[in-house]
Amino acid sequence: MPSPFIQVDKVSKKYGEGVYALKEISLSIKKGETFGIIGLSGAGKSTLIRILAGLITPTKGRVLFSGEDIGQFNKKDLRSFHFKCGMIFQHFNLLNSRTVFNNIAYPLEIANYPKEKIAPRVNELLQLVGLSSKKNAHPSALSGGEKQRVGIARALAHHPEVLFCDEATSALDPKTTQEILTLLRDLNQKLGVTIVLITHEMDVIKHICHQVAVLENGVIIESGPVAQVFAEPKHPTTQKFLQNTVHEIPDHFYKQPSPTHMLVRLSFKGESAGKPVISQMIREFNVDANILLGWIDNLQTNIVGTLVIEIQGKEENLQKALTYLHSNKIHCEVIQK
Repeated sequence: MPSPFIQVDKVSKKYGEGVYALKEISLSIKKGETFGIIGLSGAGKSTLIRILAGLITPTKGRVLFSGEDIGQFNKKDLRSFHFKCGMIFQHFNLLNSRTVFNNIAYPLEIANYPKEKIAPRVNELLQLVGLSSKKNAHPSALSGGEKQRVGIARALAHHPEVLFCDEATSALDPKTTQEILTLLRDLNQKLGVTIVLITHEMDVIKHICHQVAVLENGVIIESGPVAQVFAEPKHPTTQKFLQNTVHEIPDHFYKQPSPTHMLVRLSFKGESAGKPVISQMIREFNVDANILLGWIDNLQTNIVGTLVIEIQGKEENLQKALTYLHSNKIHCEVIQK
């Protein structure tokens, strides 16, 4: 079995006396996949991605890139490693005095890229991100989405093996966010470039990622394939992130708490999606079920169907119904009872 492309081994980062931004972080990233790291502000996301990119060093632990410990790199090795990495930032960090063309050319110029090859490479990148018509414009004349496209093209200038995205869509409106995520997904598929992104939005993870790690207070509390985490979230924080996706449950669905009433979110994937479990549950346990809301999430690696249902009946029958659903490999989250 091949070793992971990026391996994080028990990494901790300490600031000051007893203040940890990260505690014993371990994760594996495969070459060519898109790996998402999600967490609230202060969870340690930015610290982690900067350690992965070799911009800061961990207090403990190590990061292996293609089997090599980047913490052991000398200055020359670290510079070579940085050329294998592209960084995309939340606030674009473009040079306002330079045109779009010259912004993309800048990292090639400072790396002493052959002058005769700079223009062809920049034009290739402009076409790749859909900005050929804007090559002579300055950043002040661009929309937020166009600025981020320039940032992506600039990050790709050196043919990097991995793109690190630091909240790359946080400053964009929802429509532009979807366009940028689609672009990143296409680049991942066309170029085979590995993408590691941090975000506080589960919709971003859903749209682009193969794997996800949920970070809270410097600790990974849940991780795995996106389809698995979406269908079977185990930690309350992960469940909360999922509740805050675009599929919000209207307030009027919630009723006064009652032992004879439950509001339940069901997640289906694989074989469970084709079984008539709800109708069988109604017949076998003498409960009523009212389907209130349903949707399908088309993820990178799978399709996950979700239903929000209201179940009513005797308290003991409700518990038996939940047990039955679990036994059929359906993830059940009781939202209210």
